[in-house]
Amino acid sequence: MVNRIVVGAHYGLRDWLVQRLTALVMAVYVLLMVVILISNPSLDHAQWQALFANQWMRFASLLFLLSLYLHAWVGVRDIFMDYVKPVGVRLALQFLAVVALAFYAVWSVHILWGI
Repeated sequence: MVNRIVVGAHYGLRDWLVQRLTALVMAVYVLLMVVILISNPSLDHAQWQALFANQWMRFASLLFLLSLYLHAWVGVRDIFMDYVKPVGVRLALQFLAVVALAFYAVWSVHILWGI
């Protein structure tokens, strides 16, 4: 019998599913951007502004970025749980990662909507 000490760990299907779903969202966004770049090979600043003036593009970009941050959180948390053994240090690093990713999420909204 395996006696696993769990401190802040989330083993299982949920984390695996989050990683796969966020990767899928990011892949679809990258394909969308490839199609946009192939169909408009010489985009200038005004065309980029016009593209991101569309609400659907802003929403798609925000969905991509939030997926990226969530994907990064699951990966970084797993790395911390696997390689940082002192519980206090691990929790401090996880806290710093959450604060940084939350800051990036707010900053992304600010960039996309200019709030």
